[in-house]
Amino acid sequence: MLVQQTRVQCLRTVNCYKTIQRSCSLFTTRLSSAVLSHKRLFSKVSPTKVTTSFLVLCCRPAANCRLFAGSVVNRLEPLSLGIPIASYTTAAHLEDPATMPISKKKFERLPKTVIPSNYQLTLKPDLKKFTFEGSLVVTVEVNAPVTKVKLHACEIAIQEAQYKDSSSETTLTAEVEYYKEDEEVGLLFPSELSPGKGALSLKFTGELNDKMKGFYRSKYTIGGEELYAAVTQFEATDARRAFPCWDEPAMKATFDITLVVPEGKVALSNMPVISEKPLGSGSVEFTYSTTPIMSTYLVAFVVGDYDYLEAVDEDNVLVRVYTPKGKQEQGRFALDVAVKTLPFYKKYFGIAYPLPKVDLIAIADFSAGAMENWGLITYRETALLVDPENSSARIKQWVALVVGHELAHQWFGNLVTMEWWTHLWLNEGFASWIEYLCVDYCFPEYDVWTQFVNNDLGQALEMDALDNSHPIEVEVGHPSEVDEIFDAISYSKGSSVIRMLHEYLGDEDFRKGMNVYLTRHQYKNTFTEHLWNALEEASGKPVGEIMKTWTKQMGFPVLKVSQVQDGKDRKLTISQSKFTADGSTPPDHFKWMVPVLASTQSAPDKPDVLGLLETETKEFVVPNAAEGDWVKLNAGTVGVYRVMYPTEMLDALIPAVKNLSLPPKDRLGLQSDLFALSRAGMSSAVDALKVAQAFENEKDYTVWSNLSSNISTISTILQYADDIYPAYKQFVKRLFSKIAATVGWDAKPGEDTLIPMLREVVLTRMGRCGDEATIAEAKKRFEAHCNGTAKLPADLRACVYTTVLYNGDSETYDKMLKLYDAAEMQEEKVRISRAMGSVQSKDLIQAVLDFSLSSKVRSQDAVFVIAGTTGSVVGRELAWEFFKAQFKVLNDRYEGGFLLSRLVQSATESFVTEEKAKEIETFFKENPVPAAERTVQQSIENIRLNAKWLDRELTPVRDFLKSAV
Repeated sequence: MLVQQTRVQCLRTVNCYKTIQRSCSLFTTRLSSAVLSHKRLFSKVSPTKVTTSFLVLCCRPAANCRLFAGSVVNRLEPLSLGIPIASYTTAAHLEDPATMPISKKKFERLPKTVIPSNYQLTLKPDLKKFTFEGSLVVTVEVNAPVTKVKLHACEIAIQEAQYKDSSSETTLTAEVEYYKEDEEVGLLFPSELSPGKGALSLKFTGELNDKMKGFYRSKYTIGGEELYAAVTQFEATDARRAFPCWDEPAMKATFDITLVVPEGKVALSNMPVISEKPLGSGSVEFTYSTTPIMSTYLVAFVVGDYDYLEAVDEDNVLVRVYTPKGKQEQGRFALDVAVKTLPFYKKYFGIAYPLPKVDLIAIADFSAGAMENWGLITYRETALLVDPENSSARIKQWVALVVGHELAHQWFGNLVTMEWWTHLWLNEGFASWIEYLCVDYCFPEYDVWTQFVNNDLGQALEMDALDNSHPIEVEVGHPSEVDEIFDAISYSKGSSVIRMLHEYLGDEDFRKGMNVYLTRHQYKNTFTEHLWNALEEASGKPVGEIMKTWTKQMGFPVLKVSQVQDGKDRKLTISQSKFTADGSTPPDHFKWMVPVLASTQSAPDKPDVLGLLETETKEFVVPNAAEGDWVKLNAGTVGVYRVMYPTEMLDALIPAVKNLSLPPKDRLGLQSDLFALSRAGMSSAVDALKVAQAFENEKDYTVWSNLSSNISTISTILQYADDIYPAYKQFVKRLFSKIAATVGWDAKPGEDTLIPMLREVVLTRMGRCGDEATIAEAKKRFEAHCNGTAKLPADLRACVYTTVLYNGDSETYDKMLKLYDAAEMQEEKVRISRAMGSVQSKDLIQAVLDFSLSSKVRSQDAVFVIAGTTGSVVGRELAWEFFKAQFKVLNDRYEGGFLLSRLVQSATESFVTEEKAKEIETFFKENPVPAAERTVQQSIENIRLNAKWLDRELTPVRDFLKSAV
């Protein structure tokens, strides 16, 4: 699932998430006993830094993959601008009382005394009354005599429950007990059920809720008429809201689904229709072929009004993209991507896609970025639809990544499924890595691997440096814990360690191992160790020993390096210690098995694997590194670690930054490490800003995007220093002026595919820094767009909207509202609504906050509208007050899901005082949000990091800016 991860920042701020996303989106605990946190970021996504520029509000991810960066991520959805070692300690030995989870609900999985093998499910949704009726016959195996059968159900009323023994033909009627807190029911029979096969028959009713989970309703408009679809979102534990079931990933079964729906409606499920029968009274019965054995969270059905496009791939798999009525051409790009992607994965995995069809459908109301239901993949409209005239390059690339992510799940997650949510990262981390491999194959011009360093690796390192992070593998128990692990650790750190492992093993051995894994475990459930065993078998390398140091303990190392010349070679002494966000001395029991890669001035594009750093300190030799030449550790920025260089090694790299001879991934990684080290107090912020000046000649979109994000993190803090904030904006304006002049406002014939995205980043930054020429041009183009004389290209809209609102008044805001009301594409509404928070006056900021909860804004989008107001001191305070005042409304609306976590994060994490940290801490003690508990801790930690930075760096930064002006 791609979650929407929020990070009012940049990253899928998708990959959002994402983001969203992430989840913009996205919970952390330090050890294996920790409580969990989040399809999605978006995000998913993305989510996290908060940028004042909001160049990229990403989602991925999430629960599905891009948290808004996504994220589910989730990854993150671009919202707008935007060898066994005995001494190694396992997670169980790393527990630190200061980082243990605050609370953990008692939890037991369902007993295995009764196991399902097939569900015959019939559902009849009422799209007027928002209810549904259901009947269910479950073929089960009774493994031991029982009088009580427990299964999952939530907000379901069971009217009738019977059991028929297959051998004796005896039928027993059960009484029903509801265990609301555990989301379970007990079926109490008058006598024992004997071991053997039988059939459990149930009749039940439920509500088509408005919570975007389970079996729910989604509103849309056709010809001015409001209509509703009935749609599903079951991951992680919401199939139980649609029908009573054994709602655990290891309880796999086959499904025979029948839907009774109003005439004229499209009715879809995981498998093709095998019969369509009119029933009279305006109803039609659709019956679907039997599914493969699968987990309940992958079941899906959709009933509503849709158009579609179709094609078959080279293996004759039928692919359809379903869109809102009249918008089928907006599904063309996603269809083309899907038709290319399915054969790519078949060849990469060595296993054919196992179903006869796959449908991709755009859902109007959808909390995550997308969801990988087997054969029926659901998406937010903004993650699937591309209008050639009105969609930006950023959205087009985002759609390609999300389609790639969800189709990867059809093998990795659906064909082979994690045994329990503890191993969620197996699904999401892998899909969040291979989506880039796929898109790089389909669209090499996107240079997505450089963007991976920014979006996923950067996001992972940022969150995982916190004291309130958590290991990739976290013990998950109660369902309330699951949503919070759809975060940057599961998605982005997971994908980053997979990328590092792939580089270490090499593609050939990695692919062999993947084929062994998928073939051996198809239609089954796995633990993380099953994947390591397969890759170890294929490569002959100690994969399990290496990877447990990355998945079973939180955090990552910082490598400190020194060098001496040894003839024609360079001898490096490298030490590792845990990197901490505040620069504090970490416990010495944290150690990793670190693949060490290096590149040299004579071969900058050829990373050399020096070996494994298995101990605290070790010497490595870089061959053929001439004296005076630079050596760059973590070549290609593949490793999941930071690097701290001595002065002479850093100084040697600066000319390679200036003349662009250092590859883009390495230029990005170098400055990213410097800003992180300065935030932690391990180096000076002034040194980071001085190095930033070396990027004046930079031309790469992703490098500028990452640099802009790091600049924004400092900007957010310096907003609280009125005497130097204007000087800081002037410094940033000078830094961006050269590239702004280079890209200009208008697209040039034959320009690089990523230039439109670079233009968006750079011009938005110039507008926020008060560049008069940029502001004047943005206002001119905005007026022409509003009066119809010159329509803004899609790639300029986010930039122009943000700039004119940031520098505008109530008249500008009113014009923007009119554009919002007139917009037909959800992408445009999202773009406008996220830009609205750029306004500066108190009254207008409050208007945006009020607008966020109006009927004009979909529930899934309101979180990001609110987040958009937090880019200024005034806006941040107003958004926090708004959150507190509307807490009950927001808490009820999002019911503890990952969107609430994203909202908590964006509303709190950018303050800079201890007083505010204590205020937020007190509020959430009095108003607990269990599903966002770890997010609250992370925000409070980030506030204290901001305060510490301001206290430490204010004077030296002030002196630097005076001399730099």
